Amino acid sequence: MPGARPNILLITTDQQHHGALGVHDPVLRTPALDRLAAEGTLFDRAYCPNPTCTPSRASIVTGLYPSTHGAWSLGTKLAEDVPTVGELFSAAGYSTTLIGKAHFQPLNSSPEQTSIETRDLIRDLDYWRKFDGPFYGFDHVELARGHGDEYFAGMHYGIWLDDNGVPDWRDYFTRGDPERPDAPKRQYVWDLPAEHHYTTWTAERSIAAIEKSVNDDQPFLCWASFHDPHPPYLVPEPWATMYDPAEVTPGRLVPGELDGMPIWHQMTQQGHPDFSPWLESGYANHGFASQVVDEPTLRKSMAVYYGMVSFIDQQVGRILDRLDRLGVADDTIVVFTTDHGHLLGQHGLTAKGAFHYEDLLRIPFIVRWPGQTPAGRRSDALQSLVDLAPTFLGATGQPVPGLMQGVDQTAVWRGDADRARDHVIAENRHQPTAVHLRTYIDDRHKMTVYRDKPWGELFDLQADPDERRNLFASPEHAALRSALMHRFLNAEMVREPTRFSRIANA
Repeated sequence: MPGARPNILLITTDQQHHGALGVHDPVLRTPALDRLAAEGTLFDRAYCPNPTCTPSRASIVTGLYPSTHGAWSLGTKLAEDVPTVGELFSAAGYSTTLIGKAHFQPLNSSPEQTSIETRDLIRDLDYWRKFDGPFYGFDHVELARGHGDEYFAGMHYGIWLDDNGVPDWRDYFTRGDPERPDAPKRQYVWDLPAEHHYTTWTAERSIAAIEKSVNDDQPFLCWASFHDPHPPYLVPEPWATMYDPAEVTPGRLVPGELDGMPIWHQMTQQGHPDFSPWLESGYANHGFASQVVDEPTLRKSMAVYYGMVSFIDQQVGRILDRLDRLGVADDTIVVFTTDHGHLLGQHGLTAKGAFHYEDLLRIPFIVRWPGQTPAGRRSDALQSLVDLAPTFLGATGQPVPGLMQGVDQTAVWRGDADRARDHVIAENRHQPTAVHLRTYIDDRHKMTVYRDKPWGELFDLQADPDERRNLFASPEHAALRSALMHRFLNAEMVREPTRFSRIANA
């Protein structure tokens, strides 16, 4: 029977589309995650609070929305005095570890905003040999930054490569290196051996952290944070050619679907669009570029993306198998999810950006809690990443601070309640006013509003699940828009008083 204080294992990927699971797509092979879904509950309506990395990841550990915890965009920093789930679990006697990608701090440091996840420190392995926590409440961390062969690989992952006899590992990470502009441009197939890949490292070091906690007879909160399938689309064999581009089905742009959408949605379909009018600050507008990609390239990218997911699945299987061998699987709540979604041709878009389509906001979400969560169940109960912190606390019998804006989903995870919330909210602030949007989603409808802009989005997700028809300006849907706006404003007012006073609001 599960113990009174169950362990928590949070497994996340980076930028995984909600449909990129074998249980959704028969082309994709994910036996470990399929097993997890069969032994637990698959939540079909889970959402991120922001479709970019830092804001969403900061919400995972704080239970706060980006507009509250202060890390509102890529390039911003989660304040170090914000209470986190790691801090609370550590105080409760848990072993707390974070292995993999954190991304709570920016790649560039400045006097106004210092960062240890900065380019200047990433390859200073002497620094990282001396630092392994505490970090945002986690007692022990082993961190890495970068995706694919980006040159700013290093940190604890670099130490592991050194210690495992890979002295030339820097030669595999040259993308964007200003000192090696003539380095070969890798595409799709990576010459880095799979046994030296950061996906393997994340699993191996997560297993080591779990084993230490079990050997110390201490309950654990472990976050295994995988870097992929975030672009670039690059992975070692056999994963790089595991899928035939002819067998995958990328998304597409349907003629007329951009009618009534914000102008930048339409500009992305141009060859060389000028987005300079939407730049107000030093932070980039991610996704603001030409999104024109020919179908062969899109299919190849998607095939490699699937290979990246299958590689992660293999390593997730290693972690799950180790829980079994250690005899702690029945005492461990396992949650699998991602920080935000991904676009692979849907609506003519790729990757991520200031677009609040379901492809970016909806995320894969599986909970396995032996003896508690119904096995083999699928649920449409709304979930948000902002709910993880309060739910982890509630599920382990700890009080949930009133500061947290997420809701405790324990009863829903157990199957004792149909739902814990009737809406979710997503925020996206790339610029102070020019690119600043928020979305309200309930069981059926979805509405996005833009700061100081006349346009908006309104979709009926039941009648139009692919979001092809924007109803925002439709006269026959004016009453619906008004009702949703009223609910949206009420929801914003409810969460306003909980704002964390030590943070400068975004």
